[in-house]
Amino acid sequence: MNNCNGQFKTYFRPVTHVIFDLDGLLLNSEECYHKIDEAVIGQFGKEVPDDLFLKILGYSDLDCAKKIIEICDLPISPKQYAKEVQRFSYLLKDVKLLPGAEKLIRHLVVNNVPIAIATSSGYESVQAKLHNHKELFSLFHHIVMGSSDPEVQYGKPSPDIFLVCAKRFFENPNPEQCLVMEDAPSGVTAANRAGMQVVLVPHPSVTLKERENATLVLNSLLEFKPEDFGLPSF
Repeated sequence: MNNCNGQFKTYFRPVTHVIFDLDGLLLNSEECYHKIDEAVIGQFGKEVPDDLFLKILGYSDLDCAKKIIEICDLPISPKQYAKEVQRFSYLLKDVKLLPGAEKLIRHLVVNNVPIAIATSSGYESVQAKLHNHKELFSLFHHIVMGSSDPEVQYGKPSPDIFLVCAKRFFENPNPEQCLVMEDAPSGVTAANRAGMQVVLVPHPSVTLKERENATLVLNSLLEFKPEDFGLPSF
C-alpha cells in the first residue's frame, strides 16, 4: 500500500479516529531542537554531526539523549543531558505550524472526527511548544506525551504510545480504526506494530528505504485527502 512519490491511491482501509505526531508534522520545531542540541553539545567543545537529526528523529527525550551522548561522546548521563535541554526550552515557544496542519485539524474537528496527539516529547517541552497555539491544540481529545507518561513503557519504534493513545479516546477504538500521521520512520514502525495505518510526511532527508513501510507518503499535509480513508472530504 506504499507510495513513495506522494501520489494518491484510490482506496485504503476506512478509519474513524486520527492520531497525530507533533514535532516535524504539525509544528516546525526541528530547527529549534537543532539549536538547543547545538548549544548543549557545544558546552563540551563538540560539534553537532550533520546526520544527528536523522539518527534521533522521532525518539523519546531520554532515548534522544542516549543516542546523542553516544554519538558525540559526551561526559554526562542521559538525565543530565535532558536537564540541560530544559534550560533552553524557551526557544520552543516561537515554533510555527507547518503547512496544512491547522486546516486539517479544524476540518476533522468540525466533522466530529476524534483526534489526539501521540508525541515522544515530555510535558515541559510540549507546554513550551504549544505556548502560542493553545486554542488550536485544545481541540484535540487528548495528548499522550511519551517521555513523561507512565503508561508508555517503551518509546517509538515500540507501539506503546499509539496503543495508549487509542484506548484514551472515549470510544476506545480498535487499532485498525485509527490512522496515524507521522514524520519519522520510527513512528511508522511503531504504528505498524500497533496495527494502524500510517501516513508519512517525511523530512526530505528521510531515505526511500525508510519510507517504504508507510501506508501512504506525502510531501505535505496539504496533499492529504481525508476521503481516501473514509473521512469527510474538505
